[in-house]
Amino acid sequence: MLSVLLALTAASQTFAAGSPAFDPRLHKTQIAGQPAQVLVLGTMHLSGLPSSTDPRLFQPLLDRLARFNPQIITIEALSGEECDTLQRFKSVHGADTWDTYCIDPGPIQKATGLDVPAATAEVDRTLAAWPADPAPAQRRHLAMLFLAANDRASATVQWLRLPGSERHAGDGLTQEMVDIILRKGKSLNENYTIAAALAAQLGLERVYPADDHSADTAFDEKSPEGQAYGKAIQAAWDEKPAPPVRAQEERLEKNLRSAADVVALYRLLNAPRSQRDSIASDMGRNVSFPNPKLYGRQYVAWWETRNLRIAANIRSTLQQKPDARVLSIIGATHKGYLDAYLDMMQDVRLVDAMQFLK
Repeated sequence: MLSVLLALTAASQTFAAGSPAFDPRLHKTQIAGQPAQVLVLGTMHLSGLPSSTDPRLFQPLLDRLARFNPQIITIEALSGEECDTLQRFKSVHGADTWDTYCIDPGPIQKATGLDVPAATAEVDRTLAAWPADPAPAQRRHLAMLFLAANDRASATVQWLRLPGSERHAGDGLTQEMVDIILRKGKSLNENYTIAAALAAQLGLERVYPADDHSADTAFDEKSPEGQAYGKAIQAAWDEKPAPPVRAQEERLEKNLRSAADVVALYRLLNAPRSQRDSIASDMGRNVSFPNPKLYGRQYVAWWETRNLRIAANIRSTLQQKPDARVLSIIGATHKGYLDAYLDMMQDVRLVDAMQFLK
């Protein structure tokens, strides 16, 4: 009886008034099997690099990430399902959201006869029966299905897994679709240069889009309200000088001449101090910036909602394999939030990115 009373007393002291009655972090050892391991890699958006940047500079970074040996890779891209929803609800989320982050599936739908929902279902059926050693024709056909499902990065994975001599149109994959995969004339993009390339290198079949913009609202930036909002957010950013890490990032980004420069940039982006300083100068300033309409807090509410939904998307990739190793590649400012949210999950263990960036 005494032991029960002591346990109840300890529990009451652990959870003070106003705190939640349950904290998943206190129960991380109470799971069957091994925990999931999640490594969140903060990245710059490679589209900002000069068009002359050689993608081969990123190979040593890929080799370091390969040591983690992820079984799942997620990327900062919208799924075909979410783009389909955003298109249908442009009046709610704004036409700019779909126009900015999504690609018109119409031409590929016309070529394949598959809309996004049908193609997504067919991708799932195909992978459920996927052989250990698929023929090149099967990979070309799956690449076509991924394109029809509006998942271009996963189509790229299938393309890269083909032997060089088999990288051609056929089996439902038209030359126009091949041109989409090749991305000729387009800037580098971390979803392809890093994620898809690494997935192919590791023998994975796909990557998983995990971004979310369903928190975006139809917002007229040119209206008086929109202009007032934009000025308030900018005023918070301008309140103090940018942290030194921003200048360091810009210097490294402008001078990526070697693989060592790439790794040094990613070390800086993922360093704990860089994370804290960047968030403090952005969301930290806005959430505390005085304004009658609390525009800064509106901005942070949108940002936190987006990151919570991204965290949920990453978490959902573990439903079929709860003990998997997951690499999540995402814009660096998201990393601090995702680390915090994913660490709340009872059977998820965070992996320090820095140990793989040495």
